[in-house]
Amino acid sequence: MFDTDVLPTPLSPCPLLSRATWSSLDGPWDFALDPDASWSRPDEVSWDRVIEVPFSPETPLSGINDSGLYRACWYRKQVERPALGPQQKLILHFGAVDYHATIWVDGIAAVTHEGGYTPFTVELPPGKPGDPTEIVVQVVDDPHNLAKPRGKQDWQAKPHSIWYPRTTGIWQTVWLETVYETRVGHLRWTPNLERWEIGFEAGVIGVPRDDLQLQLRLEVDHAVLSNDRYAVIAGEVNRRIALSDPGIDDYRNELLWSPESPNLIRAALTLYGGDGEILDQVYSYTALRSVALQGDRFVLNSRPYPLRLVLDQGYWPESGLTPPNPDAFRRDVELAKAMGFNGVRMHQKVEDQRYLYWADRLGLLVWAEMPSAYRFTKGAIERLTIQWMEIVDRDLSHPCIVAWVPFNESWGVPNLPEVPAERHFIQALYHLTRTIDSTRPVIGNDGWETVATDLIGIHDYDSLPERLANRYRTQGELDAVFRRERPGGRLLVLEEHSFANHPVVLSEFGGITYAHDRPGTWGYTRTNSADDLASAYEQLLDAVRSIDAFSGFCYTQFADTYQEANGLLFADRTPKFPLERMAAATQGPRTHRYHPRYQRPDAARRTATRQSTPLQPDRGG
Repeated sequence: MFDTDVLPTPLSPCPLLSRATWSSLDGPWDFALDPDASWSRPDEVSWDRVIEVPFSPETPLSGINDSGLYRACWYRKQVERPALGPQQKLILHFGAVDYHATIWVDGIAAVTHEGGYTPFTVELPPGKPGDPTEIVVQVVDDPHNLAKPRGKQDWQAKPHSIWYPRTTGIWQTVWLETVYETRVGHLRWTPNLERWEIGFEAGVIGVPRDDLQLQLRLEVDHAVLSNDRYAVIAGEVNRRIALSDPGIDDYRNELLWSPESPNLIRAALTLYGGDGEILDQVYSYTALRSVALQGDRFVLNSRPYPLRLVLDQGYWPESGLTPPNPDAFRRDVELAKAMGFNGVRMHQKVEDQRYLYWADRLGLLVWAEMPSAYRFTKGAIERLTIQWMEIVDRDLSHPCIVAWVPFNESWGVPNLPEVPAERHFIQALYHLTRTIDSTRPVIGNDGWETVATDLIGIHDYDSLPERLANRYRTQGELDAVFRRERPGGRLLVLEEHSFANHPVVLSEFGGITYAHDRPGTWGYTRTNSADDLASAYEQLLDAVRSIDAFSGFCYTQFADTYQEANGLLFADRTPKFPLERMAAATQGPRTHRYHPRYQRPDAARRTATRQSTPLQPDRGG
């Protein structure tokens, strides 16, 4: 039933609900810019260009390379219909289109979708095999609108500060899929390590039937874990699949998922009708792992797990938010691991599901973050809430995701200390996210001005290692730190009660620039050579790892991003200094996490006591 890979190849754009019956529509499409959004129907459009989908028109790889301020653009493609079997349909998928899309099929308006980071589908009408079908896409994306989720997309003509070129239109893959009228519409996997079981939910859509059964087979390394058939009741299957618990940790660890051992459980689902005919076949996967917070520590699979994250903005110089090719997803995951990190904070971007697949398969933790709006209005509240719920629903079955981050710093809620409504918005999204997914921590707003959170993230770009280490010292002093320190000029917490028992992560720091003297670049601090960068990185990481109060860190950043040249990699993913040296600095000593150089004299005795007894190797690597 399975091959040696986790999923059939080529990899589907939707790996958690994958079928073999799909084909890509990426490639050349007719294209037209509509600067003032003056056209409203396909027959008004003057098609004068060709664009390479899925690259946005602002990027060189699109063939358009126009980063101007235009409000709309149009796409057109002729698609030859494949032969369909009885009771089959043709579904058109869009991975992501920024921002408001209207789809016409053969001149008839079919679907509209708002939101630049989530997928949507169009069911194509019946037609004869080989007949052409015309697909037209209008995209409206006002470059000046700050009340919509836009992440790092600049609203000025030229990118400035920490904002980058805009992303308009289609920027993720487009594909066709042949499906049955009655089929599996959605899946949700929920591992439960305490009970050693996998929660499984499937929804069946299409023509209602009361004779459906769903076969589910779970397998690891060709060993069958479960193979059962369930009746579909009211269009759903909800089961808790108990696995055989080996009891002993050594054997348990062979099944548990972690960055060090990313064991995936492969899943094959077959939907049957009452007479035994096969209506749908879907491939998926899951993993057995738990994420929790215990006191002041982040916990993975019931063990404290230090987080070593890197901030990843997911841009490429020639293709913007879209990778230059599908292999780039895997390469970025491999590079992050080679640099010594066990996770990434995907910053102001909802990453393609194929990136998350490689993070699942190769073992890389992911903090999933909502791209920000920059004004606090009723429209911004509605858009952000709806789109964030779509994002959580799309990605909650990925084992790699270990935290949800609805807000970054105070973006979109700029007056948190003074305006209760803004605080209530963060609290509302925090609780709503926890309601939908109670298995992962939620960081209400990461960086400062904490209002509602399970884990406190601090952004502090102090360039002096000793001063940074002395500022945070130990967990017991954090209440005073929260009252006293103001990185970025902002209070760290706004709640009246103590956050001292929450895990604390230094979720942005560093930002050290080395840029071959490229004009116009910037960073939080600057070095003049690769060796200087390596030395500065080693000293800073040495200090941060010495801070007992932190349960992890997130270094800024993975790769140079346009004018922001503070990556450990150049924009083309070339390392700025050897990966081996980078990984050694990131991971640090493998036996303990304390460093006497950055401790106060009265902490030396506690440190000596800790070190007098041999310690077990850190689970985090």
